Amino acid sequence: MNIIFAGTPDFAAVHLQALLDSEHNVIAVYTQPDRPAGRGKKLLSSPVKQLALSYDIPVYQPPNLRDKDAQAELASLRADIMVVVAYGLILPQAVLDTPRLGCVNVHASLLPRWRGAAPIQRAVEAGDLKSGVAIMQMEAGLDTGPVIVERRCAIEQDETGGSLHDKLAELGGPALIEALTKMASGTAKPEIQDENQANYANKISKEEARLDWRRSAEELQRQIRAFNPFPVSWTTYLDKKGEQRLRIYSAALERGCHDQVPGTVLASDDEGILVACGREALRLQLLQLPGKKALPAAEILKGYREQFAPGTLLGETIR
Repeated sequence: MNIIFAGTPDFAAVHLQALLDSEHNVIAVYTQPDRPAGRGKKLLSSPVKQLALSYDIPVYQPPNLRDKDAQAELASLRADIMVVVAYGLILPQAVLDTPRLGCVNVHASLLPRWRGAAPIQRAVEAGDLKSGVAIMQMEAGLDTGPVIVERRCAIEQDETGGSLHDKLAELGGPALIEALTKMASGTAKPEIQDENQANYANKISKEEARLDWRRSAEELQRQIRAFNPFPVSWTTYLDKKGEQRLRIYSAALERGCHDQVPGTVLASDDEGILVACGREALRLQLLQLPGKKALPAAEILKGYREQFAPGTLLGETIR
């Protein structure tokens, strides 16, 4: 089939590569406009654009697809199907109706468990035991279309948002090719989603990544894993310059009771920084100080033992 591919980040680039390695023909790629990045604010092309250009595939970067000229340009490509993976732009009904076989989406969740922007992180944060990818026929609703192919995987006890992302990216390519084969042969049997099982995976803000020590240690440990490597959970501590932000990449659940205010440092040693939570405690393990690289807590304590001494209270007023 002649395919238009629409996607932007690394997760999408993995699926574009799967299409390029298949018998199908990618005739055009749509991706978001280049964005300024880094200290120099130089324009940076998306991973999908970089991959497409390396294969000499035409790249289109309209700011949106509501514009009539952009829609006409897409229609002129006369694609059999459009594959959408983490594109980041809404497709109007006119675009959904343009390709001969419509548009399909690779979604990083077992639909309808997590619809929306952050299904990978929300699955880990919620303590789900399984996840997967769903190849879905797109319609006007947000991730509401019927599912053509589904692939599942377990969410391990030490799973992070990053590790689950990589597992799902690996599952998604073969699942996409399987779905396209079924659609091309007319053997696809899309299954309607159960609306009663649907949840919305809200986009994650950096402020949401702030740890609320009043919550249970189990909840906070899941949050830390879910938000690694982005946006990374954080709390605050005091030093001579005032309140500083401490980013937390990993922490271990410490069972047992305590009678301390949530956020109080209970112990600081080579095993980590033990912090009281609303229920039980967390042992902070891999941390990042402002302007520094991430280090084990034992290394940080060599120079910052006073800031994280037992009795110290973390997480106060910084916004």
